[in-house]
Amino acid sequence: MEPYSTETLLQHLGEEEPFPYGAVAPPIVQTSLFHTRSLRERYETPESMPYHYSRVSNPTLELAERKIAMLEHTEGALCFSAGMGAIASVLLTFTQAGDHVICVDTAYPPTRELLANWLPRYGVETTFVSGETLESFQEALRPNTRLIYLESPSSLVFRLQDLQAVAEWARPKGILTVCDNSWATPLFQNPHALGIDLVVHSASKYLAGHSDLVAGVAAGRRELLTPLQKTRELLGTTLEPFGAWLLIRGLRTLSVRMPRHQASGLRVAQWLAEQPMIAKVHHPGLPQHPQHALARNQMRGYGSLFSFETYPIHKEQAFAFTDTLKLFRFGPSWGGYESLLLGWNIDQPDESGRARWLFRVYIGLEDPEDLIRDLAQGIGHLEAE
Repeated sequence: MEPYSTETLLQHLGEEEPFPYGAVAPPIVQTSLFHTRSLRERYETPESMPYHYSRVSNPTLELAERKIAMLEHTEGALCFSAGMGAIASVLLTFTQAGDHVICVDTAYPPTRELLANWLPRYGVETTFVSGETLESFQEALRPNTRLIYLESPSSLVFRLQDLQAVAEWARPKGILTVCDNSWATPLFQNPHALGIDLVVHSASKYLAGHSDLVAGVAAGRRELLTPLQKTRELLGTTLEPFGAWLLIRGLRTLSVRMPRHQASGLRVAQWLAEQPMIAKVHHPGLPQHPQHALARNQMRGYGSLFSFETYPIHKEQAFAFTDTLKLFRFGPSWGGYESLLLGWNIDQPDESGRARWLFRVYIGLEDPEDLIRDLAQGIGHLEAE
């Protein structure tokens, strides 16, 4: 298509030809297989048969993949039945017995679990590093290092990696680089444009945006997607057609939702940073974040998931604080319309039973001033005694 804006392409890319019956929404091609009228047609002109089986590909699925590839500025994209389906498929495709992986130590816990406890069964070792400096990767390098797994910003504490610097260092060594871009979304960060080989997403989060879909994405060069698609086919992790349709629906509003998430998340994070009982707020969009300059350099905006730490408190204080909340719900995942909160103690309680707590906050589409009033009602419970 012509060089239209991202917002316009999200609505029109792949939809140049009218849908059946003049439908404005793409059809859900809810079929398991695709047939031909004769065996001769299937045998002699296979090129006339672009689809065979929905475990391999499907028209609705391919429409979602085209839109995501456009967003990530990659040659293509593949959709999976879960974010971990995408991550696991990438790791299984591009590592083998005897290989070594370097991964940031604050990556998504299931990703760390896969690398630390599952892949060693098949002879793949992993070194976990902070990732805040290029030196941390250089020090972990081995002759058999084959893949570097990045997550910028990373889970819970939102540390960044210098994606361009890591990519430029790894590429001449033949090391594949992979980055989870779920937090920033393609609207605010494009790792592939900074030199990263493969970009993965939990599409359950911002891309889908309605807390009603579990899906994953991997995007990159076609030469990498070809073997990855074979892995997806063999493992049976292809996203089904209705899920692809839900993902397309979510992508329609991504460029409207993300600026709202950014503004609301920053507003609440700034308010929390001003509260005396809060020890630290982990949000790369705040000027006091130690990597704020890097965030401004490699991202165009910020997601609304962040965390904050308390001074040592009793667990009953943490529970009392959360018991006051009316607008926040307590559950995993994020990226939908609803605000969420979870909390953990992050060190061993002292003799009096006190420990520092970390609360992960997700700011949805509610009015941020209402959310601040909700937090303010009970935040005094977090005052260190």
